[in-house]
Amino acid sequence: MRVLGISAFYHDSAAALVQDGQVLGAAQEERFSRRKHDASFPHGALDYLGSELGLEDVDYVVFYEKPYLKLERLLETYLAFAPAGFGSFRIAMPTWLRRSLFLRHILGRELARHVPSLRTNAQLLFTEHHESHAASAFFPSPFEEAAILTLDGVGEWATTTAGVGKGSELQLLREITFPHSLGLLYSAFTYHAGFEVNSGEYKLMGLAPYGEPRYAQRILDHLVDVKDDGSFRLDLSYFDYCTGLRMTNDRFDALFDGPPRSAEHPLTERHMDMAASVQRVVEEIVIRMTRELRRSTGMRDLCMAGGVALNCVAAGKVARDGRFERVWVQPASGDAGGALGAALAASHRLGDPKRKREATDPDGMHGALLGPAYSDEDVEQRLRAAGARVQVLEEEPLLEATVAELRRGAIVGWFQGRMEFGPRALGARSILADARDPEMQSRLNRHVKLRETFRPFAPAVLAEEAARWFDLDGAAPYMVSVTHVAQEQLLVPTPEEEALRGLDRLRARRSTIPAVTHVDGSSRVQTVHRELNARFHALLTRFHRETDCPVLVNTSFNVRGEPIVCTPEDALRCFQSTELDLLVAGRCLVRKAD
Repeated sequence: MRVLGISAFYHDSAAALVQDGQVLGAAQEERFSRRKHDASFPHGALDYLGSELGLEDVDYVVFYEKPYLKLERLLETYLAFAPAGFGSFRIAMPTWLRRSLFLRHILGRELARHVPSLRTNAQLLFTEHHESHAASAFFPSPFEEAAILTLDGVGEWATTTAGVGKGSELQLLREITFPHSLGLLYSAFTYHAGFEVNSGEYKLMGLAPYGEPRYAQRILDHLVDVKDDGSFRLDLSYFDYCTGLRMTNDRFDALFDGPPRSAEHPLTERHMDMAASVQRVVEEIVIRMTRELRRSTGMRDLCMAGGVALNCVAAGKVARDGRFERVWVQPASGDAGGALGAALAASHRLGDPKRKREATDPDGMHGALLGPAYSDEDVEQRLRAAGARVQVLEEEPLLEATVAELRRGAIVGWFQGRMEFGPRALGARSILADARDPEMQSRLNRHVKLRETFRPFAPAVLAEEAARWFDLDGAAPYMVSVTHVAQEQLLVPTPEEEALRGLDRLRARRSTIPAVTHVDGSSRVQTVHRELNARFHALLTRFHRETDCPVLVNTSFNVRGEPIVCTPEDALRCFQSTELDLLVAGRCLVRKAD
């Protein structure tokens, strides 16, 4: 049975195709439209799935949430707070009414071009938003049974759910509902720090280690009442997201000693301390939730999804807490992953109940390499047509030339195989550099990524060498959990470095791989496995052989404000418009000097 999953019309639209419970392909619309977090119907993603995998014989199409439930929540929320918020109600409701009341018709119309055989009423299904998240977490996981935790801003009503998965069955047991939301609490602080909601939360997480959590108790005393089991309620008098067009209000500003930061204004220690404080609170709540989930379910393993699950610092602390033997986080945990979860939920409910997996796959995500690929010949033809001077090499000379450039300090655009699904570049659409270079983090942020200087970079490390370089005792192929650099790789700070505060801490060299060591000694690690990505593994192996270091900087192949590149032409445009030195696409080398 073939099932197509769709997420659309809020943010991060996507499409995913599942056959007999196995994932065939998935992609976000933003990669094709080139509009970051694109919310429109995923025509580009569906064109890819149709051309590469075929959609003619799809049995069901499943939308990732239930529109009538979402409309009910919107109406009840505005009525509960009336007459406050009438202005935003008047602006928002016509759009929501159209999308909710006529969504089946809208979907049928848009799908007609991709799945012309679809009988809309019989074959178009809807799952609940958090069921989609839970299915995306459990069904591709390596576990036969596990506890499941989903956390995000809000779905229809639920903002947090807890449940269990066994075999091909999934059951959600408890939930926390809107307006009480861990995701919206974090987004409120994202908004107050001057970052964009629904896309800047990872910036707040990266800023947190520069500050001290001196507001954490104030958050717990005033904003959120947390119980021992992790359940919580927010004091809504500090927030404006239920009825207004802002996340926070004047009462919130007074509590935290100032108004929201404008994006053009510099970050201060107050902003860093607020980031550290909300990060500490969120970690504490998630830890309490997972401990209660272990106690109440008796499960030894845990799966997580939802936007808050992408808080890799919190996920890392859950893993190190030790209550669960193994923790698996869906690499596309946000709304894009909802498309995959919707397809998996329907596939296991309506089709073959057995979960199958290739023996070589550690899980059902195939390394998250689920997007389009381009043959070496196609890449060469496209690059030449775009005017690039291309050198075509066999595998070994290609790796030799790339490693030589990396050792000389070059920054390399690496474009290989199937594109990643989810927000992380994992060695298919990546920018690579030497992690030993103490100036590399600044160079990448200022001259390639064109983003804030405080932002950290992640390491890719050979799986077989990871334990010598990081505090890691298992596989971490998806870059979804933060751990620490191994003690033997850390450097003793000088008294002058110890005295640094705020963003000045960037000047301290913290380890033998400073470009991927955050100011608190942490790293968001990706372990690279031969069976998941053979060419990337071969590159790291050669770099290790020549330098005795199995680690490279691995960041997404894009610049600030743009999606990760999808096509060879995207890669060439990004290469030409930044200070990348080398583009390695398939077996093609393009040098900036040429």
